[in-house]
Amino acid sequence: MEEEDQQKLTDLVKELILRLLSCKSPNSASQSPSSPHFQASLRYAVRILSSRLTPSVAPDAAAVAESIKRHLAIHGKSSQALTFADLYSKFNSKTGPGSINNKWAVLYLLKIISEDRSLAGNDPNYPSLLPNIECFEAESGDKSRVSREREGGRVGWDKGVLLVSKDPENLRQLAFKEYADLVKEENEVSEELLVRDVLYACQGIDGKYVKYGSIVDGYILSDLVKVPRATRTMVRKLCELGWLFRKVKGYISDSMDRFPGEDVGTVGQAFCAALQDELSEYYKLLAVLESQSMNPIPLVSESASSGNYLTLRRLSVWLAEPLVKMRLMAVLVDKCRVLRGGAMAGAIHLQAQHGDLLVSEFMKRLLTRVCSPLFEMVRSWVLEGELEDIFSEFFIVGQQVKAESLWREGYRLHSGMLPAFISNSLAQRILRTGKSINFLRVCCDDRGWAESAMEAASAAGTTTRRGSLGYGETGALESLINEAAKRIDRHLLDVMYNRYKFKEHCLAIKRYLLLGQGDFVQYLMDIIWPELSEPANTISSFKLAGLLESAIRSSNAQYDDPEILDRLRVKMMPHSAGDRGWDVFSLEYDPRVPLDTIFTESVMVKYLRIFNFLWKLRRVEHALIGAWKAMKPNSITSQAFLKLQRAAKMPLLLTLRKCQVLWNEMNHFLTNLQDYIMFEVLEVSWLNFSHEMEVAKDLDDLLMAHEKYLNSILEKSLLGERSRALHKSLFILFDLILRFRSHADRLYEGINELQTRSGKSSLASRDNKKSGQQRNEGPSKTSSWASDGRKALTQRAGEFLRNMQNDLDSLAKEYTTLLEGFLSQLPVQQHVDLKFLMFRLDFTEFYSRLGVNKC
Repeated sequence: MEEEDQQKLTDLVKELILRLLSCKSPNSASQSPSSPHFQASLRYAVRILSSRLTPSVAPDAAAVAESIKRHLAIHGKSSQALTFADLYSKFNSKTGPGSINNKWAVLYLLKIISEDRSLAGNDPNYPSLLPNIECFEAESGDKSRVSREREGGRVGWDKGVLLVSKDPENLRQLAFKEYADLVKEENEVSEELLVRDVLYACQGIDGKYVKYGSIVDGYILSDLVKVPRATRTMVRKLCELGWLFRKVKGYISDSMDRFPGEDVGTVGQAFCAALQDELSEYYKLLAVLESQSMNPIPLVSESASSGNYLTLRRLSVWLAEPLVKMRLMAVLVDKCRVLRGGAMAGAIHLQAQHGDLLVSEFMKRLLTRVCSPLFEMVRSWVLEGELEDIFSEFFIVGQQVKAESLWREGYRLHSGMLPAFISNSLAQRILRTGKSINFLRVCCDDRGWAESAMEAASAAGTTTRRGSLGYGETGALESLINEAAKRIDRHLLDVMYNRYKFKEHCLAIKRYLLLGQGDFVQYLMDIIWPELSEPANTISSFKLAGLLESAIRSSNAQYDDPEILDRLRVKMMPHSAGDRGWDVFSLEYDPRVPLDTIFTESVMVKYLRIFNFLWKLRRVEHALIGAWKAMKPNSITSQAFLKLQRAAKMPLLLTLRKCQVLWNEMNHFLTNLQDYIMFEVLEVSWLNFSHEMEVAKDLDDLLMAHEKYLNSILEKSLLGERSRALHKSLFILFDLILRFRSHADRLYEGINELQTRSGKSSLASRDNKKSGQQRNEGPSKTSSWASDGRKALTQRAGEFLRNMQNDLDSLAKEYTTLLEGFLSQLPVQQHVDLKFLMFRLDFTEFYSRLGVNKC
């Protein structure tokens, strides 16, 4: 069966060859199967059909037909091209039984055979199986046209123009010649010269006809040159590339001339290098086009006879893509002319957000070069803490500061240099990571961050070497920064907590500056009271320091860490004439590096304000306690005092009652205020601060927690700016209580003096009585003196007690007014939670007044 199929196939091939040869030369003897020409044609056909070469083009019949038409037109066979187009239309329209399914393969086969024949030249022995147009028309069904042309006369070709006997004057050929002459008349310059000038212009060079015009700022074809309007328009469009090239090249030259100026920088240098690389590719293309314009050769992989020589229209096709790129570069040059560093990279990044794949790939390639210095700065900063920014291009700026100010003031973000592809939150993490490394290296003298940085790079899947990061790797960049920040921040907090004992120092400040160590404060107050009652300019700070040391040794403070106790010192604030020791005395705590990053001078000033407030509160408390010691009943109930006349006893008892009632009111107010400060303010704030210390993730969190802790104490203790009026009223109340202590002291000093004089008066009266019994004489001078002394003592006691009652009434009235004014201001203080203080004071006021009524 296979042999029969092969024989049928051979017979069909022979039949095809006979038909083709009969169409080419009907009367030729070569149609005989035994002729040499037939045998050669058969061998040629078998060789073609036996070939297993795969076509390198897509199976598109229309594309193959278009290629054949273009081939005919280029070789001056326009009529044949039109005829072929008509025949192909008929051939392609045939469908149904008897039609060819694989039309593109037939067309491709004919095209390849034609090219193969053209390679053979004029060799008469070379087998030719291609039929002429008439045969192709006959096979396609248009036999009537062929017969008419054969009947009318001879058919022939002359330089691409069809000559037939029906056109004896050959009008068509004359029309083509007239058209060619007209084109020559309209063009004084050949297209080849214009192409060459355009290529010069694309390189920024003036040609013979196309030159740069400074007035129009572009390359133009002189108006004196006679060319068609279409040609002039095309030249102008092509020369746009030269104008763009001139702008880009000028920017590169200008930038390189200014380098290493700060206004160019490494990013600007990388931008110029990337532009120069693109121009190098552009130069290569122009070199190929220029060589083609001087020595025409085919520009595509077609046969030399295809005639694909460089024309203006072809040049526009070749320069279409370079024009798009050059426009992009010119736009970038305009936008980046006044930019540098991160701002330049951000501006280029914004231009890269484009949907065109060509533009997107070009911009990505450009940005990879431009952002390389920037990403190297990021890598060096987050892994090494090094700020290699000679030309001020980075979005992190450093400055020389003291060690205690390194964290807050040493480095900051420069938003103007932050590129758009790095978010603000990521930039903040970048800033903090490098800051942490420098803080550990400079302030903590620690090198453990290096190991943490290597672990972070390993966890992020990158390396610590240069060039490990680049544009387009935002995910890798963010992963590296997150890992580095997490590990380095954790290491920093470990150093602060363990090596420098931050928590212990915070507790020491609470115990000593915030007076949380009760026994120490009470003992210090007792031994330092006499000294601080003296004028400030007479007090020795060395003596106060000795008293502080005594208070430490006499209290549980002696068991604290010696390093902590060594930081506690006496501080005498600036004073003026008339100031007492109470006005200038304070305690201070020396935090030292690196703790002074948190306990800065401004922070310690806030602690000083809190200490002064608490110290005055304790001073007032101590004053009331001292008054109570003098008011004890056993101090005023001696037998000698009971012998005073009734007129002196009643005013004294009334005065004592007023004094004790006022003391009770003041003591209740002060006690509840002190409880509020110590428990509701200090202890609650410390509890919250301790919790936030435990959950802090970095030094910024720790700083924020401490600042919140300190501000909470200031606000709730009525020391904030918005509580200034309330704070002033409170201190006036404190001064009034201290005045009450002075009046109470004066009252009991007067009572003691009355007791002493009353005792002497009674002794003199007994002596006179004894002497009267011994001598029955009249009243003596001594008896009269005793009687007169008792009367004078009673008068003096009454006057003294009336004055004291008036003073105490005035104090009580002023105290009541001030207290009511203070209480009235508490509800309007919306910025702090004073409900505990209001509850305590309202209850105290009610209770104290209730006690007065009961008495």
